[in-house]
Amino acid sequence: MPNTIFERVAKIDRVLLITVVIPTVIALIYFGLIASDVYISESRFVVRSPDKPASSGLGILLKSTGFTNGGDEIYAAENFIQSRDALAALNKNGDYRRAYGDPQVSFVDRFNGFASNESFEALYKYYRSKISVEHESTASITTLTVRAFTPEEAYRVNSQLLRMAELTVNNLNERGRQDLIHFAAVEVNEAKDQAREAALAVSSFRNSQGVVDPEKQATAQLQMVSKLQDEIIAARSELLQLRSFTPQNPQIDVLATKVKGLESEMQNQVSMVAGGSKSLATTAARYQRLALESQFADKQLAAAMASLQDASNEARRKQAYLERIVSPSKPDEALEPRRLRGILATIVLGLVAWGIVTMLMAGVQEHKD
Repeated sequence: MPNTIFERVAKIDRVLLITVVIPTVIALIYFGLIASDVYISESRFVVRSPDKPASSGLGILLKSTGFTNGGDEIYAAENFIQSRDALAALNKNGDYRRAYGDPQVSFVDRFNGFASNESFEALYKYYRSKISVEHESTASITTLTVRAFTPEEAYRVNSQLLRMAELTVNNLNERGRQDLIHFAAVEVNEAKDQAREAALAVSSFRNSQGVVDPEKQATAQLQMVSKLQDEIIAARSELLQLRSFTPQNPQIDVLATKVKGLESEMQNQVSMVAGGSKSLATTAARYQRLALESQFADKQLAAAMASLQDASNEARRKQAYLERIVSPSKPDEALEPRRLRGILATIVLGLVAWGIVTMLMAGVQEHKD
């Protein structure tokens, strides 16, 4: 019986050693001797735009100043901060790799401390573990947190990321403004070409037909036909009177010749107005089509120019701004690792694990007995 009790105590001691003592010793060594101090720099910003719907909280406050929260630009800035391009800019000339791979930093915490992978992808994974971007949707406030092993590096990285995020928003504004004006300008140029072609078609038609406005000219021709009709009626009446009262009057032949001449001229004038492929009626139909096309092209040009003006006004108005609510802080004290809490957490978790394993072992032993 004593041997059995001794064996149980020995087993319990081994379990306590494995679950509590050894992890606690490792935690003491790591947090007390190995872990490097981590400094945290934090900044907060909001992207606001004059033409986006306002949200609650800070959004209402911003709307009262004439601006509302930007939507797409916020996510673009956040995604850029977490992108490989941002890391490439930070690591220009190897600055980021040197700062986070400094031999003075513990091999557990620094980049590639075990000398296993020096690739850019490995650096990117490490970079993502050292930055945090949190977006508060209700107020559209974004918090950028950067961890580094020196206060200066944490502040530098945070400040540079914030500047690059602001540049990203500005680039999006500029690209949107250029696209908006570019497409409107293309429409204006196309409308100008159409209006120019339509005007040239009208001018070419006038030169080829020898008329300025067939409709007006046809009106003038009809007036002339009407005048000739009046003259013919008057001449016929006079001729009838002469033949009735003075049949031998020599003026009869003159008036008869005059009537024939007037009738022939009237027929010529009528044929010029209508009745042939080159008549003013046919010419007027073709001219009217060309004139309508020219008028339509002019209206399209006027509408395109109005759209260009609207696009220019919209481009000046539609802008998003990255506004710093809290500038990057320069920490004067290391906030991580929380050494005492880490050691206590290791002890508590070890005791919990020891208790669970002990009860399991006791249950197994009782089952065997």
